[in-house]
Amino acid sequence: MVSKTAIVLVLVVGLLGMVYQATQLPPPPPPPHSQSLNEAPVSVSSPRIRLSDGRYLAYREKGVPRNQSYHTIIIVHGFGSSKDMTFLAPQELVQELGLYFLLYDRAGYGESDPNPTRTVKSESNDILQLADQLQIGLAGVAFIVPVINYQWPSLPENLISVDYRRKIVQWSLLIAKYAPGFLHWWATQKWFPSTNVLERNSILFNNRDIEVLKKTKGFQMLTKDRLRDRCVFDILRDDFLVGFGDWEFDPMELSNPFPDQNESSVHIWQGYEDKVVPFQLQRYISKKLPWIKYHEVADGGHLIVHYNGLCESVLRALLVPV
Repeated sequence: MVSKTAIVLVLVVGLLGMVYQATQLPPPPPPPHSQSLNEAPVSVSSPRIRLSDGRYLAYREKGVPRNQSYHTIIIVHGFGSSKDMTFLAPQELVQELGLYFLLYDRAGYGESDPNPTRTVKSESNDILQLADQLQIGLAGVAFIVPVINYQWPSLPENLISVDYRRKIVQWSLLIAKYAPGFLHWWATQKWFPSTNVLERNSILFNNRDIEVLKKTKGFQMLTKDRLRDRCVFDILRDDFLVGFGDWEFDPMELSNPFPDQNESSVHIWQGYEDKVVPFQLQRYISKKLPWIKYHEVADGGHLIVHYNGLCESVLRALLVPV
């Protein structure tokens, strides 16, 4: 078998627009020279590629062997996660469709080098270079609960003005940008309660999410113990600033990146009960960009990627003709 298709899945809290941009940007420049993985630090256990700016990007492979696959799927993890995230694809479906999965650590996460000049564009270029060096094309995109950036110019004021999450994000951006020391102290201090996603807080999660957190490892980078490591805190802070900062483009002005295909190859999955990302804005974006196929899980929260059957539904929607 030969690899015929590449589908990019952006999971958990993927940043809407990153991969859209990647499909429209010119290819990144090739690395100035090759370097074997043996030259990487001995503490690294995963295979890595060397990017054009000298950084290393670590990845892992799952599913059928790449040279025997029908479909290649790049999985891009979300905030506070890594290439070791769980993706519940049934083994029978993996074999049936010939699926090869490529998961990688985004800049600064896991075994990948940090990027001190991280931007939305650099995130896109990392995906492009990973795909290019492993000879994978981009043919489709699926976003699962992608984060909404309240700075996008086209978002209607009547929707975002009543969204309490907008104010939380605005204040968090100011503190993260101008008082990171205070934010680090608040996230790790013991005297007062502070928000921690592992506390199964009903403010952040619905009932199904809380059940998921009882059975999974959750967001290990967001525990107080991990956040005490200033390097971990800084990586998450930088990721947050990029995700909610100035993107220098408006995603709702994008055109269909796959205009030559008969059916849409861009999908969004969203939980109706998501308390982190508002479904109202996700619906609005999908209506503004009608080439996106929008899927809503009626009783779904923010962690729908961990619900039984969701990953299979995503894969079948992308790969199995109706």
